Amino acid sequence: MEQYLQYVVNGVQQGAIYAIIAVGYTMVYGVLRMINFAHGEVYMLGAFVAHLCVINGLYGLGSDNPPAWGIAAMVLTCMAACMAIGILIERLAYRPVRNAPRLIALITAIGMSFLLQNLALLWFQASPKYASVESVSRSLSLGGISISLGQLILLVSSLGMMFVLRILVMKTNFGRGMRAVSEDMGAASLMGVNVDKVILGTFAIGAALAGAGGAMTAAFVASPITPYFGFMPGLKAFVSAVLGGIGNIPGAVLGGLLLGVIEAFVAGNPALSPYRDAVAFAVLILVLMVRPAGLLGRATAEKV
Repeated sequence: MEQYLQYVVNGVQQGAIYAIIAVGYTMVYGVLRMINFAHGEVYMLGAFVAHLCVINGLYGLGSDNPPAWGIAAMVLTCMAACMAIGILIERLAYRPVRNAPRLIALITAIGMSFLLQNLALLWFQASPKYASVESVSRSLSLGGISISLGQLILLVSSLGMMFVLRILVMKTNFGRGMRAVSEDMGAASLMGVNVDKVILGTFAIGAALAGAGGAMTAAFVASPITPYFGFMPGLKAFVSAVLGGIGNIPGAVLGGLLLGVIEAFVAGNPALSPYRDAVAFAVLILVLMVRPAGLLGRATAEKV
């Protein structure tokens, strides 16, 4: 029984990362009906910013026991940097093709993904980099279940960010504008909603969350960082968003957590662990065969 509970804990921790990236996909799709395939690369750049903070000893991170405020400042720095990157991506790449055919926007998104990968390869080289914070690597044990302090911080922080985002979307003027644009961009504009501002803010928030996810994964899980660091997590986060219902923020969170738990159980089975990635996509296919709109998504009629 303890073994299965450990799988659940590991899966929820990994799923929280998928969820925090998936929210960015689903927010952009919700307002633009477009998939930002460069989102995984923003996650990767967040990890590289964390690496720069650690190797340069910013916020006391060069010491063996960095202060808690220094770790928080590093995550906030990564969020701010990725927010700026998200704004640049929207202004330079996506806004000019907003009214173009969907295929043009899709090609632009894929091209931006490759551009960011290759820029990271140029600046940081292909050798793995690290941003691990040793003070959060110690393990905590509760009833036979083990989790590192870093993983616990990552889980709590990710879920906390999801909660704050939910309040932002449901309780603020910006959130109401976002929901209005999602329902009908033209009508929202006629009602006085600044559509450009809403879309720019959506990209900025999604990029900031991806940056936080990349920073926390690099620092707390000690994952090696390469220019391809965001490819598979970004792809699985997209799967999570579709699984939960693309365009639905709670659905993205549910899809991420569910996918993480499924992966943890598959990884714990020696016979199935080599097929961990394949199982994730197989689950997506099975769910979409039953519910094409995803677990929490709503089927919508499209005018022709």
